[in-house]
Order: sequence, then C-alpha cells, then structure tokens
Amino acid sequence: MMNKEAEKNNHADSDSAAASKEKSLTRYAWMSIAAAVVTIGLKMSAYLLTGSMGLLSDALEGFINLAAATVVLATLRIVERPPDETHQYGHDKAEYFSSGIEGTLILIASAAILLASTQRLLNPQPIEQAGIGLAIAIFASLINLVAGQILLRAGSRYDSITLEADGQHLMSDVWSSAAVVIGVGLTVLTGIERLDPIVAILIGVKIGWEGIKIFRRSIAGLMDSPIGEDEQAQVEAILQSHAGSGIRWHALRSRQAGGRRFISVHILVPPEWTVQQAHDLSEELETEVAQAINRATLFTHFEPKGDPSAEQDLALDREFSA
Repeated sequence: MMNKEAEKNNHADSDSAAASKEKSLTRYAWMSIAAAVVTIGLKMSAYLLTGSMGLLSDALEGFINLAAATVVLATLRIVERPPDETHQYGHDKAEYFSSGIEGTLILIASAAILLASTQRLLNPQPIEQAGIGLAIAIFASLINLVAGQILLRAGSRYDSITLEADGQHLMSDVWSSAAVVIGVGLTVLTGIERLDPIVAILIGVKIGWEGIKIFRRSIAGLMDSPIGEDEQAQVEAILQSHAGSGIRWHALRSRQAGGRRFISVHILVPPEWTVQQAHDLSEELETEVAQAINRATLFTHFEPKGDPSAEQDLALDREFSA
C-alpha cells in the first residue's frame, strides 16, 4: 500500500515538474512573439517612410520571425507533454518538425525578398527620409538583439533545440538589419540607387542559406542522428571506468530526439555473475550517464563473456540461421 502511495506521489512530483518547466519555456516563446510583433510594426514603418527595398526585406523577415515564434510556442506545448501510450518515448521529436517548418518559412521569405529586390534593381528609386527610417530600424534591431540573446541562453540552459534555433534566427535577423542600415546609408551618401536592392539581394541569399541549414538540421534529427562526440566520449569514459570489475562492452549506439538522448550498449560480464550483480551494475551505469548528460537514458543488454554468439552480437539487426 505504501509503495503504491509513494509511486503516486512520484508521478505527481514528475507532472508538477513538467508543468513548471513548460511554463518556464513557453514564456520565452511569448517573449519572442511579442518582440516579432513590435519589430514588424517598426520595420514596416521604416519601409513606408523610406521606400527602401532593404528595409522591406528586413520587415518581411520579421513576419517569418512571428510565424516561427508561433510554431515554437505550439511545439513547446507538445514537447513538454509526458510520455503516453501513443508516444512512449516522449514527444521531443516535435522539435524537428518545428525547425523544419521554420526553415521552410525562411526559404519562402528569401524567395520573396529576391523577387522584389530584383524588380527594384531593374527599376531603381530614390530613398526618402532615410534618417528617421534608419533610426527606427536600428531600434527594432536592438529589440531582436536582446530577445535573441535571451533565447540562446534559455536554449542552452534547458537543452532546447527549438529555443536555440529561434535565438539563432533572431541573431541572424540582427546581422541582416545591420547590413540593411549600411546599405541604405551608402545609397544616401553615394546617390547610387541600385546599392539598396543589391544589399537586399545579398540579404535574401543569406536568409535562404540559413533556412537550408535549419532544414538540414531538422532532417538529420528525424533520421536519428547520434549524440555529439563530446557526449559519446563521456559515455565511453563511464563504461571504461568499470572495466576493472571484469566487464567489456560493445555495440554502443545512440540517437537524439530534441533535447533527449537515448543510448544503448551491450555489456559482456563474467559467466558466473548473478542477475543481481548485473542489475547493480546496470543501475550504476544508468545513474552515472544520467548525471553526466542531461536527459540521457541508457539501455543495457548483458551477455556472458566467452560466448561466441555474444562476442559477435554487434549488428543492429540480428541474423538468424535457417
């Protein structure tokens, strides 16, 4: 009876912790949405005042920021759900769908910027009220700079690829805005009207490349890419630290699902070991890996040393003789 009560309390504590973390993460998404709304208004005002294609491209990217932040909010609500009967390993892979959508939206924005800028390059127009427009654009960029840095720190703290991608997107927007400001300034100073659409075209190409990188990262995640080399080395060091107890290991594999890591390994132990000894070692390994790598789950498969079938059990798919 006491065990059931303790288990119930543990589930309640876990649900409470998950709810607390979701609230903590979603507030960053709401901050990103607010920043996007404000900067869109500012940048569109700057474009309407100046007629600059560079500033228009900057404003269009703001709409992508807003769409991405909205997707981030929806994704975080999904990711923080606990495992259930239909998703027994959790919902973390939703992060890759989020970044894939974001990458697609960025590519669409890039295409729109390139199209509009090419038309302006063929039919250049003068820039008006550049001083006020540039001041507004700089202020909007400062908002994105602050929001981007906050998101990057939050992504690192909570090991969230979604927040990290959104932060990197905002920082990319900051650099794009800086290029726009320089391009508009040079256009006004030199009187060369085609400089403005040329800068916008360069920004469009840069944004498109960022979209491709984000999209490729999403595909890699959906294809079960392994954990990073540093984390791999940590797992190997933990396994090696137990070699003195007469064990060996092989078939070490891993995959990532958002901020979660799944690691499996075959442990070869002396044939005379009891089930209790193997269980105790499994508990130690799982605890040490979980302490070394955030949100890592280790699966161990024990085999007797010296058994030919165990020594050769390395492939992902087991082969059976007819």
